[in-house]
Amino acid sequence: MLYVTEMLGIDYPIIQGGMGNISNAKLAAAVSEAGGLGTIGCGTMTPQEVEKIILETKRRTEKNFAVNVAINVSPYTKELMELIVQHEVPIVSLSAGNPAPYIPYLHEHGIKVLTLVASVKHAQKAEEAGADILVAEGFEAAGINANLELTTFTLIPQVVQNVRIPVLAAGGIGDGKGLAAAITLGASGVQLGTRLIATQEAPFHEVYKQNLVAANDIDTTVIGRSVGQVRRVLRTPYAERLMRLEKEGMTLEQYAQLTTEDEHIKGAIEGDMENGFINSGQVAGMIRDIPTVKALLESMMREAKEQLDHASKGFKQFNK
Repeated sequence: MLYVTEMLGIDYPIIQGGMGNISNAKLAAAVSEAGGLGTIGCGTMTPQEVEKIILETKRRTEKNFAVNVAINVSPYTKELMELIVQHEVPIVSLSAGNPAPYIPYLHEHGIKVLTLVASVKHAQKAEEAGADILVAEGFEAAGINANLELTTFTLIPQVVQNVRIPVLAAGGIGDGKGLAAAITLGASGVQLGTRLIATQEAPFHEVYKQNLVAANDIDTTVIGRSVGQVRRVLRTPYAERLMRLEKEGMTLEQYAQLTTEDEHIKGAIEGDMENGFINSGQVAGMIRDIPTVKALLESMMREAKEQLDHASKGFKQFNK
């Protein structure tokens, strides 16, 4: 069986998660240049906006990168698929919806398909639909999550046990120890989101990055449970306001109006913590610096090897 690095044409089994409307060419290209798989998230952007990012990414790197399409989030899913084919993007990740109608079309054009899943049932359906690789995401992850709220540590081994295609782990991973843990659980690699925000190449507001560096283990929170829309964010004045409104009986319509990509951009790009939110996974409590993407990925690979070697040596004592 091919390793995911061979399947995706990358050096390290580390991919970038889609980041919705704050996605950009600079970070995606930096991840690919560093040996991982950079990803452009389409969010609710128009095909014209996404096309500009694709073209800029191609100018910044000749290495493989992916485009993430959140099927039920984007109003332009069909047009985005055509755009991806037009620009010969080699890899696509599909999330937030049924990937089955799109996989055959992408495969016809030689495009590898990753599918995000949040349960064993989702994983099996994605495999049956023809997905090449699965990204199984626990609810430790940042941003919009599945209402099932399964943790990465329990989700990964169950998905791996019930499918035959490679599985990448996502949610709560931000260093080499997390990569090593994912591998021991049966994953073939990992997807990063929050950890890549706090890198030098990431063109997000410094307030966002410094909030991640300062965060502790309980500084993220889940909003939207009361209306059936789970999203993990960092605790900020705006997030606290949303939680108060939920306790007062906020409706789904009100929640949707207050958590659009406009509010996301206000927080992440403009650094306005009073009027916008910033997505953050629980891994924020582990972030203590803002390295280059290259330094981050290299340190993750080095630390993962050290951890796996240490574990192997530790278990040898039981065979004495």
